[in-house]
Amino acid sequence: MDNKIDFSKGNQNPSLREQQRVGSIPPIIDVDGVLISSDIITERFCCDLDVCKGICCVEGDAGAPVTLDEIAEIEESLDTVWSDMAASAQAVVDKQGVAYPDRDGELVTSIVGGRDCVFTALYHGDELPEGCVICALEKAYRAGKTKFCKPISCALYPIREKRFSGGLVGLNYHRWSVCECARKKGKALDLPVYRFLKVPLIRRFGEDWYRELEKITQELAAQGMI
Repeated sequence: MDNKIDFSKGNQNPSLREQQRVGSIPPIIDVDGVLISSDIITERFCCDLDVCKGICCVEGDAGAPVTLDEIAEIEESLDTVWSDMAASAQAVVDKQGVAYPDRDGELVTSIVGGRDCVFTALYHGDELPEGCVICALEKAYRAGKTKFCKPISCALYPIREKRFSGGLVGLNYHRWSVCECARKKGKALDLPVYRFLKVPLIRRFGEDWYRELEKITQELAAQGMI
């Protein structure tokens, strides 16, 4: 189930000082012009591949959101990852390409049989659990064969990005039943979502932005809100 907050009306949050008076965390926090749902700070999360085996690559009813620039990079990597893709996935890509518009008109990676991402590949090696799947794009990147890792939407999960007219960007924390093990592991490690996703958040928004996010969380903690 999505835990969605309506960002479309802009930042309606009181200041942190005003929130301090009522002792509650703002539902939406402005981090250098990016509006984030506060549960990105308060919720815990850490992927547990020993349990889930990478099921997020094979469950769902649509592919991963991609930009036009990412589609171009994926197409450049296609020859490199082709042999790691299933025959059924190759057939889908031959027919419709690496991406298609979903029911909302957004570009997403192509899928097989209404569920599996075409770039889902069975992992063989010692770094990940037996029977785990991995993104073929990420596999090639890790091996130094390509410069493109995987769509930023995949790297940022369970954060989902929403873009609005005027350049407004909102970030929501998405709750999915298949990630229950990740929530349990995150709680055990006391690992907030934003810390688990430090590397992809920096990839998307930059180090200065992430430092500002850390500064805000420190202020919230000092005020007893988290």
